[in-house]
Amino acid sequence: MTSSQAEFAAGTLKLAIDGQVATITLARPERRNALTPAVWHGLAAIGSDLPDHVRVVVVRGEGPSFCAGIDLAVLSGGDGEEPIARPDDPDFEDKVAGYQAGYLWLSDPSIVSIAAVQGHAIGAGFQLALACDLRILADDAKLCMKEPALGLVPDLTGTKPLVDIVGLPRAIELCLTARTVNAAEALLLRLAELVVPGAELDAAVADLVAALLQTDAAAARATKALLAQAQGNTREQQAAAERRAQAELLRSRVAR
Repeated sequence: MTSSQAEFAAGTLKLAIDGQVATITLARPERRNALTPAVWHGLAAIGSDLPDHVRVVVVRGEGPSFCAGIDLAVLSGGDGEEPIARPDDPDFEDKVAGYQAGYLWLSDPSIVSIAAVQGHAIGAGFQLALACDLRILADDAKLCMKEPALGLVPDLTGTKPLVDIVGLPRAIELCLTARTVNAAEALLLRLAELVVPGAELDAAVADLVAALLQTDAAAARATKALLAQAQGNTREQQAAAERRAQAELLRSRVAR
C-alpha cells in the first residue's frame, strides 16, 4: 500500500492516507487539541480534496485528549489565531457555515467515518465525534455538550446526530445541564459503538476498519445512503427507496 501525509493549519492537523483509509489527527496536544477556525478550515479542505478511493476516515486526537473544544484564544484573536466569527460581523452565518463544512462531509455516503475518542471530547470536540458515523471510546473518555453553559448554542452540526442517537428528551437533558458523560454511560446511550481500555483503542479501530473494508465498496455506499434516509421515511417510502437502490446498484454492475 502507498502512504501519503500532509499537514494543515500550521501543523495542527495531520492527514495520512494509506490505501483506502485516511487518518485525520488533531495535533495540538499541548492545548488538548482545542479547535480554531484554521483547524475547521483544514478539516473542510481535507473533505473537499479527499481521494475517491478512500472508503474509511478515522478522526483521532494526539495526546491524552480527543478534543477539549474551542480554543479560548480565538475568542480574542490571541496567539496569532484567526478570531472566531463575531455576531456583529455582517457575514457571521457564512463564517459559521464555513466552520460547519469541516464537519458535514464526514457523513458523506461515499465514506464511513470513525471517531477514536480518548480523554476529553468537549463542546466542539464532542460535536466532531458526533459528526462521524461511528465512535469507539477509550474507557477514560468524557463527553460534554458545554456550549449552553457558556451562553451559546451548539452550532457545529451536533444537534441533529445527538437527537437522532439519544432522543429528544435525553438530548435536552445533556445539553441544558452540560453534564459530563463517561464512557460507560456513553455506551448505554448509544453514543459509542464500543468502549475499550485506552491501550486497546488503536487496535479496536484497526479491527473495525478491516471489517468495514471487507464489504463491497459499491454496496457499502448504497447501503449507507439508504440507511441515512430511513429515519425521515415512512415504512412504505423506505421500501420504495430500497427498491430503487437495489435497481441502481445492480444496473451499475451490468453496465460495466
